[in-house]
Amino acid sequence: MRTVLVTGLGGAGRTTVAAATALAGARGGARTLLISADAVPGFPTATEPTRVTDGLWSVRIDSGAHFRSELLALQDQLSGVLDLLGGNRMDGEELTELPGSAELALLHSLRRAAQGDWSRAGYDLLVVDLPPLREALALLALPEQLRRYLRRLLPQERQAARALRPMLAQLAGVPMPAQWLYEAAARRDAELAGVQALVEDRATTLRLVAEPGPAAEDALHTARTGLALHGLRVDALVANRVLPRHSSDPWFAALSAQQDKCLDHWHEERPAEAPLLRLPHLGRDPQGPGDLAGIVDDTPALSPDSRESGRAEDAWWIEEAGAPEGQDGADGILVWCLRLPGAVKKDLQLVRRGGELLLTVGPFHRIVPLESALRRCTVSGAALTDGVLRVRFTPDPALWPRTS
Repeated sequence: MRTVLVTGLGGAGRTTVAAATALAGARGGARTLLISADAVPGFPTATEPTRVTDGLWSVRIDSGAHFRSELLALQDQLSGVLDLLGGNRMDGEELTELPGSAELALLHSLRRAAQGDWSRAGYDLLVVDLPPLREALALLALPEQLRRYLRRLLPQERQAARALRPMLAQLAGVPMPAQWLYEAAARRDAELAGVQALVEDRATTLRLVAEPGPAAEDALHTARTGLALHGLRVDALVANRVLPRHSSDPWFAALSAQQDKCLDHWHEERPAEAPLLRLPHLGRDPQGPGDLAGIVDDTPALSPDSRESGRAEDAWWIEEAGAPEGQDGADGILVWCLRLPGAVKKDLQLVRRGGELLLTVGPFHRIVPLESALRRCTVSGAALTDGVLRVRFTPDPALWPRTS
């Protein structure tokens, strides 16, 4: 299944572009599902996939309903503890969703589309209307982060000792984790793994939406680094609400000239595989499928190419390096390389912690597990050159497994 994740700057028209992309895919013959948390004019508001037109279905995320169902299910699982403590159960009507529930509801919808009940419909194209750019990058990194937390807090290998828990509880004087907790963690891990696989799939790309202007230019420049850090590739930059040229009105002419200057800059910066698409300003917000069809007719390239691959093939790689100039005995050095276009040395932080690298680049953060060969080395240096971070690893005999 081809997946297009649509994000961009706040107020730039992400939902409109997502809906137009989905319609373009459906008109191209792909069975398409559009997932959005925001209402799309003229589209159904149902929380289950509902047909919009030939080949196109849409579903709207209800984060409040998802939050209530999840909390009530957890309350049922903890019923024994609550009764023991004399706690009063809550009804669904008195529950108000908390910050972060919208992100979890969206991840739940992605799982249903990738591996759950929605996937049985056999969609060819999945278009997802994501939050604004900064929040979207954090959301896409969340499955990997949550799985790491689960592995640290409730390691699966410790389940083998469940027969000893009653005895351990008596010795420690504290209750040991119940089996249902490990089972729940395993289910959550499997669900998160499905979403992570969808994000990392080579048939998944991001589509960025921005309204041409200086503020958008700065934000997109910063976002390049975050996208590279997480190994995501953009299939198109959509310039939305582009004003007509050669207006007789001086005010509109000045705005149009500013947009043209920005668009020329974007066109020069974009790689060949990520084209710049221009959507005209309609003079109003799109009112329904008819307006979206007009946008699709004016911009045929909105239809995603089913042959496109998502993640860059070599988001990071390992090279061998000889001894630095003027030094001996440094054979076997390995260099871990990661493309970070737009990164600045002063905004880069790198920490080695056990078998992981903790990377911070400006506002972006990621924890990367190291391959087994690198875990047996010490970090001997790092450099950022021409948009590529290179970390040198030197073999350390003390870290290699003993043979006797």
